[in-house]
Order: sequence, then C-alpha cells, then structure tokens
Amino acid sequence: MCRDIDECATGRHTCGPEQSCINTRGSFTCQCPQGYVRSGERCLDKDECSLTHYCMHRCVNAPGSYYCECNVGYKLASNNHSCVDVNECVDQNPCQHDCYNLLGSFLCQCEQGFELAHDSVSCQDIDECSFSSYMCQYQCINTAGSYSCECPEGYQLQGNRLCQDMNECEMGTHNCQEDEMCWNYYGGFRCYPRNPCEPPYTKSSENRCICRSPTECQSLPPSIVYKYMSIQADRTATNMYANTHNTFRIKAGNEGGEFFLRRSSNVSAMLVMTKPLTGPAGVCGGPEMVTHHITMNYRPFSAAAHHHRGTLPLLSTTRLLDRTKHEKTYCKCVYNSGANEVSVECSQRYLLLTVRKV
Repeated sequence: MCRDIDECATGRHTCGPEQSCINTRGSFTCQCPQGYVRSGERCLDKDECSLTHYCMHRCVNAPGSYYCECNVGYKLASNNHSCVDVNECVDQNPCQHDCYNLLGSFLCQCEQGFELAHDSVSCQDIDECSFSSYMCQYQCINTAGSYSCECPEGYQLQGNRLCQDMNECEMGTHNCQEDEMCWNYYGGFRCYPRNPCEPPYTKSSENRCICRSPTECQSLPPSIVYKYMSIQADRTATNMYANTHNTFRIKAGNEGGEFFLRRSSNVSAMLVMTKPLTGPAGVCGGPEMVTHHITMNYRPFSAAAHHHRGTLPLLSTTRLLDRTKHEKTYCKCVYNSGANEVSVECSQRYLLLTVRKV
C-alpha cells in the first residue's frame, strides 16, 4: 500500500519564501498571498486597477491590494467603491454670504451691493459712486452694500438723488426782523430792509427811492431802484426799452477767463462759463449792460457767482443814472468759506448781495 508524502511538512518542496506550500495527493503547489501572482519562485503584486475594478472615480493600486478615491467635491460611500456628493455649504460653509451646493462643487453669491472677490468666496463692496458723476446731483456717499446722496446746507434731498432748495422764508426758519423782508436764494436766504432808502432819498414805491431835494440831489442820481433776483443758469439779460443802443461787457471778475458774453441781439446777451469748475472754489463775475438813450442812460450792474458741482443764481441790482453824470460803481466779490457763500459788495448805495449754491 502506498502512502502520500507531505512535501510541505518534510521541507522537500521548492516554494519560495514569499509563497505558501500546499500539499496535494502525490505532489504540492506553491501559492502567493492574495493580491499577488506567482512568477517562478517569486510573488509579484497584482495591479487590480489595470484589471476590472469597481471604483466609481479613481482606482489606486497598493501592494497586494487597491483602494478607491473620489474627485474633489465627492467622498467615498460606505461600500468604499461609490462616490457621493459633499455638501460644502453644510459641512464647511465657505461662502461669506450665500452658498449654493452643486454636484461636486458649490457656488457663492453676494448680496445686493456686493460682488465676488478674486477668491470666488469673499464678497467686496461695490462703489456705486465710482460708476458716474451723475449718481447724485451734489455728493455721493458710498456705504457698505449701497450708497446715499447728500445735499449741501440749505438744500433737502428730493427723491434719491436730486437736491431741492429749502425756502426758509416760506418755512419760517429765517431770523429776519419785523422791519426786514426775507428773500430766499438757492441754498440760503438774506434779510433786506423793508425801507432801503437812505437820506436824502425817500421811498416812493416798494423798490424805488427818489431824491426830492434840489440842493442835496445835484450830484446824485434822481432815483435808485433796488431789485433782488434769483436767476438760474441760461437766463438772458434783456432790455425792454425801444429806440436804444445797448453795450454788453464783463466789467469785473473775469481775470481767469471763466466767463464770456454771448450776444444774441441788440437787446439780449447771455453770460456763459468757458470751463467746468472744480472745488470747493468761488468764482465771481460782473456783467454790465449800458443802455444809451436820448435822455438818460440805464445801467444795470449784475453779479454772478459759481461754486463747485453746480451753478449759482445770478443776482442783479439796477440803477438809473442822470444823463449828464456817468458815475462809476465799483463791485467786489468776497468768498466766505466758513459760511459757504459769495458776497458781492458794491459802492454808491448798492445793497450787499449774497449767493449760495451747490
């Protein structure tokens, strides 16, 4: 009777040190560990990734085995082969404002008034004031996520961007006395005496003063007319007298060439600015119109002032001069930065005129 010899037990096998010896009837076999293949007396790693595998995204070979990896934005499921989406908005909350989860990714969005920064997760403020100089009529103030418009003193915001003059005279917020009348200007008001006449002149009507004394009035104009006007830009100066010849000129305040007179006819001209203003700054000009008549000269003196970011009203006073006398009236402009106003001071019984504007 023949009995099988166990080569594995007796050491008579030829398996390599990495291999396992398995006895069989009449022989033996050499076997490599799982994940390896036999090559003679050696065991070589089996690349499972090059064969059929069950990884959903990526297969990574390892000595005697393999494992699965997922793309960015995914993670391994419990079976270690499938990949499921990672909800970054819940797990990490990477966005500064609003986060929207996507398959394998996420999307950040910013609230109104903000925009995404270069890192695609942070939000930075949008400076609406830098878009255009017309966002606000006067001054644009940028705020976090928005902007607001501001008006200068004497104005109130109308709507969202326009500035409207506050009529202190109608609102009753002026400080004029009983013997004074309140006159509203753009951005402010002035108090003028109800009776502007000074001796030897007496008041004959609401805005006219007459000199009645023959002796005291010899060297003076027979009458003075006071007019207070708030004239907006593009308003023309017009004379209504017939059979007259008119002369227009800029008498003072145009040393820098900020103004020129555009004459449209014998009876009208327009004071035009030659260049935009940057400020804060005060510019004052004095246009003059002289009307030559058979019996008298009619000479109105005007003062115009401008301030940055807008046009100031044109204020005028008029005066009748005797035909035989051509007295000169000198005006000067005084800019008060603290009160944000330009004053026009004229000699020879002219009132002090003050203008304010955006």
